[in-house]
Amino acid sequence: MGIVKEFKEFAVKGNMLDMAVGIIIGGAFGKIVSSLVNDMLMPPLGMLLGKVDFTNLKAVLQKGQEAVMDGVNVVTPAVSEVSINYGLFIQNIIDFIIVAFSIFLVIKAMNNLKKKEEAAPATPAAPPPPSDEAVLLKEIRDLLKK
Repeated sequence: MGIVKEFKEFAVKGNMLDMAVGIIIGGAFGKIVSSLVNDMLMPPLGMLLGKVDFTNLKAVLQKGQEAVMDGVNVVTPAVSEVSINYGLFIQNIIDFIIVAFSIFLVIKAMNNLKKKEEAAPATPAAPPPPSDEAVLLKEIRDLLKK
């Protein structure tokens, strides 16, 4: 019974809602970054590297073969290609680096904003200079002391 109660408290506090919003925004951000990588960065990078498309790079371990048919009868069944798709791996590494760097920049900007907000109230404003009347009263006080 304790776990159910803890879960209710967790869900009611709003943590679940905050987490859901974060996941949805993260998914949308991931789509934007993926588009940035695939549509904006990879084409020029591929051209610089000799018009290489990373997603098509692979090491074929076993070539695929279509089925050989004799009318409706299968003479030789189809064989699927077996390959190591290292180009997709390279693409995912580049995606990860760009996403990590983007998140780093966003967090750094947010931390800078927080520091500015915290620093602003920490420095109190200088008190205004005393009025002419206050200066005159201090002079009179000092003269009376003499």
